[in-house]
Amino acid sequence: MADFAPGLVTVFGGSGFVGTQVVRALAKRGWRVRVAVRKPALAYELRMAGDVGQIQTVRCDITDKAAVAEAIKGADAVINLVGILFETGGRKFEALHVQGAVNVAEAAKAAGVQRLTHMSALGADVNGKAAYARTKGAAEAAVRAAFPGAVVIRPSVIFGSDDAFLNKFAAMATWSPALPLIGGGVTKFQPVYVGDVAEAVARATVAPEAEGKTFELGGPSVWTFEDILKFILRETNRDRFLVPVPFFAARILGSLAQIPAAIGLKPALTKDQVLLLESDNVVSPSAEGLAALGVEPTGLEAIAPGYLFRYRVGGQYAESPAAA
Repeated sequence: MADFAPGLVTVFGGSGFVGTQVVRALAKRGWRVRVAVRKPALAYELRMAGDVGQIQTVRCDITDKAAVAEAIKGADAVINLVGILFETGGRKFEALHVQGAVNVAEAAKAAGVQRLTHMSALGADVNGKAAYARTKGAAEAAVRAAFPGAVVIRPSVIFGSDDAFLNKFAAMATWSPALPLIGGGVTKFQPVYVGDVAEAVARATVAPEAEGKTFELGGPSVWTFEDILKFILRETNRDRFLVPVPFFAARILGSLAQIPAAIGLKPALTKDQVLLLESDNVVSPSAEGLAALGVEPTGLEAIAPGYLFRYRVGGQYAESPAAA
């Protein structure tokens, strides 16, 4: 059964780290892309990711049902990439992850959209300890109820030049004499490249055999948190202490660090993120993933050095790290 032909696709959250890559992948396939974002003025560069007139930005708050329905009007496919890593005074997990997802799924169903692709996260669980995981899990259930044929994408930690993971700890290493080994650094991750995630989303959106399925996306290797910090230090030519921080202590620090988020500032680490670190973040052995979508996973070592160099003393002109 052949993929259905490209038409108009509405992408919610298309101006974010993953969204910009998804928009480019869709444009290359000939889709007309309507990018629904809260602040279109901040997404103007996306219009240059395709041919003239191929990419359009529209203002839409995903919590506004009427605005969501308007953004979906006339679309053949819809992709929801909206998500937050921490709460602020005006942006809450429940509103954006759950109610926003419900708004999109119900509007897509009412409009007769052929395919809905929903971005979730590895570890999404309605019974999870972390609010992020719980709301991601609740969103999946709500989307399935409203739009049974929806495709659900669950990536592990996503890396790329603008990621919020490797960059966070690489930046910390430029000023701090030590990096925290939260929980002893034993938590496992399966980092997946943002370009591979975008390709998977684009393919899953058009492949008829993907309808109603859940895909778990992970890279070719499993890393512990300690492995990742050591990799960052090696690539940035930094010599820093790795200090074990028990989970209970990290939760206390996370509670204090979250205070700036209440006024819209970016916290270093929240209690909710510590709770996420208490569980491994790897693809289930029985899950369908990148291979099922025909995507060859890209390793962390192949991409990350190309942007971590900026954290070395001397930047791109600094001496490259010795091979491990």
